[in-house]
Amino acid sequence: MNLVGALVALAALLAVTVGVGVYLRWRQSRPQRHIPHEVVEPHRLGADSLGEVATLLQFSTELCSRCPGVHRTLAAIADGRDGVRHLDVDLTYRPDIAKHFHVLQTPTTLVLDRNGVVQTRFGGTPSRDVLELELNRLSGETAVV
Repeated sequence: MNLVGALVALAALLAVTVGVGVYLRWRQSRPQRHIPHEVVEPHRLGADSLGEVATLLQFSTELCSRCPGVHRTLAAIADGRDGVRHLDVDLTYRPDIAKHFHVLQTPTTLVLDRNGVVQTRFGGTPSRDVLELELNRLSGETAVV
C-alpha cells in the first residue's frame, strides 16, 4: 500500500470514528420515551414515598464527576415545583439496582409519574429545559415559551 492510500484510509477511519462519537453523544442526552414501563417501588430504593406529581430518580456513583452537578440541577427543579421529588440512588454498593434498571452509565435519570411508572429516561446529563417540559407534560401544565 502506498503512502497516499494509507493516509486516505486513515482519514476515512478518523472521519467515521468522529461521526460515530458525535452521534452517540447526541443520542445520549436525548430523552427516551420508548421504554418498558414498570412501577418503581420507593422502599426498594430506600425512600419512604414518591412525589405527588412526579419523581426525578437519579442514579449516580461515588466516582461520577458529572453526578454532583446533575444532583444540584434536579434538586433545584424539584424544590421549585410542588409535588415533585428528587431521589438520588448511589449505585456504588447497589449493583442489583443497576442491573435491574439497566444502568450502564452515571448519571442516569428516570422521570416517574405519580404512580411510579417510568415515563422518560436520560443517559448522561439531562437538559434542564427538557426536564421542565417533561414535568409540564406530566402535570398537565402548558409550556411557557
